[in-house]
Amino acid sequence: MARKIVLTSGKGGVGKTTICANLGVQLASLGFRTVLVDVDMGLNNLDVIMGLEKKIVFDITDVIMGKCRAKQALIEDTRFQNLFLLPSAHYSGRTKILGEHIKSVLNMLDSSFDYILIDCPAGVDAGFHRAVFSANEAIVVVTPHLSSLRDASKVIGLLNEYDITSKGLVINRMRGDLLACGEMLRVEDVVRAMHLPLYGVIPEDDAISTSGSVGGYLNSVDSARAFTLLCENIHSGTKKIYDCEMKYRGLMGYFRRNLRKKV
Repeated sequence: MARKIVLTSGKGGVGKTTICANLGVQLASLGFRTVLVDVDMGLNNLDVIMGLEKKIVFDITDVIMGKCRAKQALIEDTRFQNLFLLPSAHYSGRTKILGEHIKSVLNMLDSSFDYILIDCPAGVDAGFHRAVFSANEAIVVVTPHLSSLRDASKVIGLLNEYDITSKGLVINRMRGDLLACGEMLRVEDVVRAMHLPLYGVIPEDDAISTSGSVGGYLNSVDSARAFTLLCENIHSGTKKIYDCEMKYRGLMGYFRRNLRKKV
């Protein structure tokens, strides 16, 4: 039986879809059959992030409407063995999609995968409830900004209304130089505000922004290490957190901090 994990945030623009894609890569690289499911009807971007938008023939609404089987709608990522995408519709008016419909599709895939990662739409409207209805676990993605934390708090309250067995936190876009200077909320402050176990910290990285702009996955050593630790924590229950501040400590760190401010 697959672990069905929804990635949600409340606020848009926190990097949730990028985290979903790169977490999928790490899980697949460890040998776990992983499918990423985009349930953001009409505003879907997971296929673009993965660089698979030109390979779409069927989408999840075609499965729901009986036009194809669930496995026919899957797109295999040939760059990473064990990684698949179930794309969403490019527009939302085709049919009224309910949480029960999404859950039915995921049940068709359950026995064929180890992980099903569900990319949840931003906000807390019908799209959010549709995505969460199908999940057993949840990852709440935030950035170290008060507006993100406030919206995530609302999401956590709504998650409590569902049969979610475990919830965890991922802090994205953490800048080590600002942490070292005391100019950004610290990891401990964010965890204390969210009251969730910390699954991982992902650094602010130009490579991530570039990969999201042109399609495809990141190739940064630092961020790849952060995603590897995140993957291990989710799968094995370890608590290894990437230290974003490490390279900004000491004398060399001082020069790096000042250099980044001038760039």
